[in-house]
Formats: sequence, C-alpha cells, structure tokens
Amino acid sequence: MKSIYERAMGSDFTQLHPEIQRRFGFSSTDNVASIGTGVMEEIWHGPLYTLPFLYVGSWRSIMFPESGRNVPFQIVNYGYIDALGRETVTWIRTFQTKRPRRFDAYMIYSEQRKRIVDYLGTHEHLAVDIELSAAPNGGLALRSGAQRFYEGQLGFSFPMLFSGVADVCEWYDDANRCFRIEVVVQNRTWGRLFGYKGHFNVEWRPLISGVPETYLPRRTERRE
Repeated sequence: MKSIYERAMGSDFTQLHPEIQRRFGFSSTDNVASIGTGVMEEIWHGPLYTLPFLYVGSWRSIMFPESGRNVPFQIVNYGYIDALGRETVTWIRTFQTKRPRRFDAYMIYSEQRKRIVDYLGTHEHLAVDIELSAAPNGGLALRSGAQRFYEGQLGFSFPMLFSGVADVCEWYDDANRCFRIEVVVQNRTWGRLFGYKGHFNVEWRPLISGVPETYLPRRTERRE
C-alpha cells in the first residue's frame, strides 16, 4: 500500500532523498514504527504577546510556551487504520524542556480534499490542510493552510488572526548520518510565534500488538 504522503505527492515523491522516502513511505500494512530520538538545538517562541497563543495550545498538546537549547527530543510515528477506516500516521513529539511537553498530531489523506489533513492535539480539535513538496536538499517541505475547528456539533473555519502558518522541512544529513528538522510557525499580524530546529536518528521497530494507547488520540474527528 502507498503511504499517505506518496499518494499526496504523486511522482514528486521520487524527488525525495532515499532516507526521506523510507521515512515517509510506510503505511499501516508494513507493521513497523519509526521512533526518532535526538536533540532540538533550539526551541524558541515569539515576543511576550505571543505567549497566550502558546499557553492555549499547550492545553491539548498543540504548541507550548517553553524555550531552550539542546533539548532531548523524541518523535514517534505509527501507521494505523483509525476508527473511521482511514489510513493514519501519528506524529507524537516529546520535548524534555523544564516541564516536559508533547505536540500531538494525526495525519490522514483526505479523499474529499485530495490532500493531507493534519488533526492537531489530543482531541483532534484542529483540522489543517497540508501542502507537500520536495525541497532542493531532498527533504520534505510541509506548509499548513486552511484550518477548521471542531468540537461536538460545533465546526467552523478557524480565523488565521488567532493561529499561525507552519513551515516545516525535514531532510537527511548525509555527512552526519542523521535526520534534521526545522519548524517555523508565524502569524501574518503577530509575527513569529513558535519554532524549533534539531537533529535525530530513527529506529525502525516491528509493530506486534498494535499502537500503544498513549500514542492514540482521545477523540477521533470525523469531519475533514
């Protein structure tokens, strides 16, 4: 089975570095997990007036207000079929800041939207359209687009005045034999909100008894 990323990118997927193709090329049928461990060389946030955005996000493991350097980091990716029958990939990032923080997300390929949709947070409150492209360095570039907020019967387009656009690039560093990542979240009005950059190595583990509960969302959102 093709991964959700290969489906979204089509033939452009072959422009990625082989290690990036492997990292983004697995699906639930492969029965493996990608466990990345490394260091975020820098985690930063914007000016003080941006902190309310980050504190609100931290309630449901979306963003957080801490900053730091050389912070131990883990990223956990499982491919699984969610309760609605959708191929899903977990993106569970843990940062060992003074107060350890998680940034949870769950990606699907939306047949309706013909793109990746990223559900952010423990309860998948935010559904975010994702654009993918091959970066010049062979990495995968992701940019967030339109966002929708869902809670119970409530659902509306989330105003970008109160959110941010995320630019992410993940690539493979041949010289140092590791993956590298850089994330910048910014708001057109409020400026740079949050970001991090660092490196990690990946261990591929066989998936024997399903995805551990700690890495699954507490609520699966039907709407895309």
